[in-house]
Amino acid sequence: MENYEFHWNVVFNAFPQLLSGAFTTLHVSVLSMLVGIIIAVFLALGKMSTFKVFYHGANIWIEVARNLPALFLIYMAYFGLGAYGIHLSPYLAVFCALVFINAGYLAETFRGGFQSIPATQYSAAKSLGMNQFQVYRYVILPQMFRRIYHPMTNQFVWSILMSSLGILVGMDELSGETQRLQSTSFRTLEFFMMAAVIYFVMTKLVLFSSSLIAKKVFKGEIS
Repeated sequence: MENYEFHWNVVFNAFPQLLSGAFTTLHVSVLSMLVGIIIAVFLALGKMSTFKVFYHGANIWIEVARNLPALFLIYMAYFGLGAYGIHLSPYLAVFCALVFINAGYLAETFRGGFQSIPATQYSAAKSLGMNQFQVYRYVILPQMFRRIYHPMTNQFVWSILMSSLGILVGMDELSGETQRLQSTSFRTLEFFMMAAVIYFVMTKLVLFSSSLIAKKVFKGEIS
């Protein structure tokens, strides 16, 4: 290792393949986040429901998603379902696992955000003549979104980083492309260092964009 010579030209020549992998990483992360948000809304409502079936169903999903490793869930989707004749592609297996986990974590985030709004604000809005839709549209949801905005951003960053586990089921995301390229060129250190830089840049861009949006939409006033 003392006489190791870096050959960055090999990495730069393969940069389009790395960017292709990065695009797949962002693609699966964004889609799993969007679907996870939709499911999380229903899970949060179920967790606050007085109907036992809805409550326990939502609670089981949330507890499993929050207390099992992401790798285990990816393996369950890819290998476990395959044992029963349901064969998912590597992309779809990672997507399903990330959706499951995102929904579980975001459900608790949404529930906490909703319950953080004092009930007196709902009553005060109703006393002003607002109907239920107006109360949620103009009073409850804006405050709730302020409270859940940063946790949602953090969850998206987590999705980007955890998508790298797709390498273990043959998914051609950034880590998978990096592994494939270094196995044919034997320039392991260079390729993984470049992949680390790309991951770092992606997450920093997400956080920077999130900060700009927050300042624009909330005028910097996010609790």
